[in-house]
Amino acid sequence: MTSQQVARLREVDVQALDAARLEPLVGTERMAEFERVVEAAQTSLAGRSVLNVNSTAAGGGVAEMLQTLLAYARGAGVDARWIVIEGDPAFFAITKRIHNGLYGAPGDGGELGEPERRHYEQVLRRNADELLALVRPGDVVLIHDPQPAGLAAALKRAGARVVWRCHVGVDEPNEWSERAWEFLRPYLADVDAMVVSRASFAPSWADPSRVHVIPPSIDPFSAKNEPMSGRNVRLTLSYVGLLDGAAPQPAIPFNRRDGSPGRINRRVDVLQTGPPAPPGTPLVVQVSRWDRMKDMAGVMEGFAHHVDPSLGAHLLLCGPAVTGVADDPEAAEVLDECMGIWRRLPHATRSRIHLACTPMADPDEAASIVNAIQRHAAVVVQKSLAEGFGLTVAEAMWKERPIVASAVGGIVDQIDDGVHGLLVGDPADLRGFGSAVEALLADPAEATRVARNARERAVTEFLGDRHLRQYGRLFEELAKADGG
Repeated sequence: MTSQQVARLREVDVQALDAARLEPLVGTERMAEFERVVEAAQTSLAGRSVLNVNSTAAGGGVAEMLQTLLAYARGAGVDARWIVIEGDPAFFAITKRIHNGLYGAPGDGGELGEPERRHYEQVLRRNADELLALVRPGDVVLIHDPQPAGLAAALKRAGARVVWRCHVGVDEPNEWSERAWEFLRPYLADVDAMVVSRASFAPSWADPSRVHVIPPSIDPFSAKNEPMSGRNVRLTLSYVGLLDGAAPQPAIPFNRRDGSPGRINRRVDVLQTGPPAPPGTPLVVQVSRWDRMKDMAGVMEGFAHHVDPSLGAHLLLCGPAVTGVADDPEAAEVLDECMGIWRRLPHATRSRIHLACTPMADPDEAASIVNAIQRHAAVVVQKSLAEGFGLTVAEAMWKERPIVASAVGGIVDQIDDGVHGLLVGDPADLRGFGSAVEALLADPAEATRVARNARERAVTEFLGDRHLRQYGRLFEELAKADGG
């Protein structure tokens, strides 16, 4: 995008869904409380809109959550809308640097000085010109993550109530996180509220009275989480190329976000030596974006060198096709690095490790493929170096899968070690990671026990009604602060 070009915002279509379908899972009392909060939020909003602004409509946990939460909000009578901003490669390189910094990492090591600030502001000014035409005084605007943070001041001047939602963070600040926060601080000084997944993720300079802790949630009825039989799981994975055995295109429907039926038509791109894993092979799975903070390379090294081959397990590392995530310029680099590590492994080891990219032309189709992958897994892992929350952990908990994960960020709010899964205290401890994976592979009874506990906790804490109740209460607080 040149300086003469105009940003083109995209509004994402969101279909209304009735949250009452959660009632069989959460019970009548909890659903009644949800409805009470929704009614109060409707009163406080008084017909105003809730606009969510982020930088991508597909390819990450934020986009997945927005699709579901806004559908339930619309089903509850709230005018909830979703706007995606436009940026150029330089803009997304800068915001990825900020993103990595908030995780306590240097990222590409590039600068966050005045030239970067000028370009960041220039891109967002063009987006603001269009966005302000959609915003009325009194509307609530939720700005998600660093990319659109610089829009806050313009939205405040337009009379909106502005909430910044940060989905990332690090438990202990360091020089990189402080640098990222200092870049963002001028844009966030006057927001009405800041929402984080953990209290420790808020910057030290944030007004505590404006900081709200709201953990994310999953949708149990989405294409990624809906029920799928073991037979259909195997047919799906054989067809897309992740399990051995030729399979015709399966007539297995999935439910799209608009309620219409879908069907898997595309295959995944797989890097492997020889055939895919046999259907009966224990599969250790990490599904993540190709992001250095997810440490796909470390998962591969830990599995290759510290999981006993005699257990017969294979490893599947699966992420979205790198062309399908518009706001992540590092994805292709990370995938290339993983492929380089894979090629340097001994042939016998490579034959047990598979790298896959799901097609992103149809996000619901990609989600259904991930659903099959997670449900087939003998062990789901999430060996992140830092993690805002870890939706893949909550997804595996919902699917009653045994989990090994790093004890970082929001993961420790989901899993009590030894109760709902196994935690690795140091994400860099590859031997400890391998031992935890071995423990679950070698003890099916223990794996079943922690998986059942995980499922119970997912129902209690990580479904959308809890998530929306918290946002409803936040909207009430904002209205009271305005004298509404």
